[in-house]
Amino acid sequence: MNREEAWDIVCEYTQSPQLRRHMQSVEVAMRAYARHFGEDEDKWGLVGLLHDFDYERFPDVAENGHPNAGAPILREHGVDEELVRAVLSHATEVTGVERQSQMEHTLYAVDELTGLIAAVALVRPSKDIRDVNVKSVRKKWKAKAFAPGVHREEIEQGAEALGVELNEHIQIVLTAMQEAAAELGLDGPES
Repeated sequence: MNREEAWDIVCEYTQSPQLRRHMQSVEVAMRAYARHFGEDEDKWGLVGLLHDFDYERFPDVAENGHPNAGAPILREHGVDEELVRAVLSHATEVTGVERQSQMEHTLYAVDELTGLIAAVALVRPSKDIRDVNVKSVRKKWKAKAFAPGVHREEIEQGAEALGVELNEHIQIVLTAMQEAAAELGLDGPES
């Protein structure tokens, strides 16, 4: 499967521009980590892009919902089982698929973090992610009322599983998202 085919699946199942951008954010973060670890950027990017493709149609993270409902769809589209497994592993609590590979741990580690970083960018006057730094993310991190749906403990656990210090983890993901600011709609009010 190539990126164009994966994007077609995303677009078929997801109409929300925000959810599509979230998947793109996770894709760029996964690619950055693949470079960091010397892994296959295309494969890791596909996992990031596809990880929430079914969420709009099956929003309940449950046995019969996301991401379990999406796994058979991915298989029908010919997605490699390694990638399907990685998608399932980002919701172990409902899939029972324990994270084992570096790719699986990375998906879990970046998923929530991309949402927090995007939220930090969008409350800045410029609404430009390129004006965000690790310090500003950490400041909002402490404000539990800010982006309360972001599970900070998952980000911490994910970074620890990767063996990456939290500030370095934030920087890797932030830099990846900054490099794709226009694509992610995080390049200011004109976007």
